[in-house]
Amino acid sequence: MASLAAETREAVRERPFLLRALRAGVVNYAAAAEFLDLDGETEAVSTALRRFADDLPPYAADDRAARVTMKSGVGKTDDPDEALFFVGDRGFAPDAGRETAVLATGAVDPAALAAVLGRLEANDVAVAAAGVTAAGETDGSLAVIVSRRDGAAAVRAVEAALAAVPE
Repeated sequence: MASLAAETREAVRERPFLLRALRAGVVNYAAAAEFLDLDGETEAVSTALRRFADDLPPYAADDRAARVTMKSGVGKTDDPDEALFFVGDRGFAPDAGRETAVLATGAVDPAALAAVLGRLEANDVAVAAAGVTAAGETDGSLAVIVSRRDGAAAVRAVEAALAAVPE
């Protein structure tokens, strides 16, 4: 049977938002302990959270150098040769629909995509599709497909997210 401290660490790792908040030092430990709802006293879980936070590296963010552009009139395609990106049996191509693609090229990777998706969600911008290729430190590509009306807000959110990608 795992210790309460080990259960607490595992529960936090299952909730990346809480792990990030612990690293940033912005957690009310008692409230977090109650939220985790572990089998143990709230004060003991709170103490385990505090000790876990002390062992974590501090929160840091990295500014990713990337060029962000927007392409309107994007839509679904079955032809991978036409697509901006293709996942499974679905692709999105220019001049094929009514959605907007926000593209970023440069120092992007899966962590950058996670930051972008989080920022878009926080700004109530629905994402129809997203993808990233991380081919190196300066030549990756990231794409998110949003509704046409959300295009400008998505560009601002992508730029802001890439300026502060959590490490």
